[in-house]
Amino acid sequence: MANRAIPGVAAHATTDLPVMLPFNPKAGAHDELLVSRWLASVPPRYVFFLLLLWPVAAFAQGVDYTTADAFVALWRWIPFLTFQGFVFNILISVCAMTIGTLAGAVLGLAHVSRLRIIRQVAWFVTQLFRNSPWLVLLFIVLLAFPFQIEVFGTTIPIPGWVKAVIGLSLPIMANISEIVRGAVQSVPSAQWEAAESLAFTRTQTLWQIILPQCFKRMIPPWMNWYAILTMATPLCSLLGVGENINFTRQAMEAEGNRPELLVPFFGYSLVLFFAYCYPIARATMALEKRFALKL
Repeated sequence: MANRAIPGVAAHATTDLPVMLPFNPKAGAHDELLVSRWLASVPPRYVFFLLLLWPVAAFAQGVDYTTADAFVALWRWIPFLTFQGFVFNILISVCAMTIGTLAGAVLGLAHVSRLRIIRQVAWFVTQLFRNSPWLVLLFIVLLAFPFQIEVFGTTIPIPGWVKAVIGLSLPIMANISEIVRGAVQSVPSAQWEAAESLAFTRTQTLWQIILPQCFKRMIPPWMNWYAILTMATPLCSLLGVGENINFTRQAMEAEGNRPELLVPFFGYSLVLFFAYCYPIARATMALEKRFALKL
């Protein structure tokens, strides 16, 4: 059979359609640091440029109330919105991350248990809370937990922010468990076999050999989830929890709910969250590069 010319190789292509690249099974893999990568990719100069532009970006001004009046009102409320509003968002995120990390570490280690029933229960709990909407979990916790409990005749109130911490810690627990499970299973099996040959128990192997190697690998995705959690704390405002967004609405109502207040007040909340989460994203990417495997 005579050799035929291959279009695009030995002859001119007969079509202008692009050639598909070979299939890459890792191309669609889930990226644990997706949010941090996106946030850290924003150059700081663009951020400051946008901050300079947004005050002149189409304000809805009234006749007797100007944009300047709106900024004067914001200036009066800044201490309240920052130190009694946003600080509470940070408090909720720190408490929820602490509880979620501790519970997630236990749940992640349950994934590698030798008992099949424990692995199955851990898998079910992880998938349940990992794939549930955060707002739905917050509402379920709000309705399921009582407003107060009595212990030996003493009434102990359960404020809304405590319920918010519990509700947010559930999805964090599920995602941290996946981080722990993945880190433990990423350690080469030869190290398990070497520890077993040295008569190490499974507990000793985990705490003295496996987990010390996992801590570095878990820090970047852990910081990524903390940034996500912090940006999700405004959901608590829908439950009536006193935090930045809730206090921002109250401040706008106190100023007469004028439309000119929308951009300055909510823009200030945006600046607060960005100023807090952006350094975390940059630090996450720096730690990922530092702890990356050098081949």
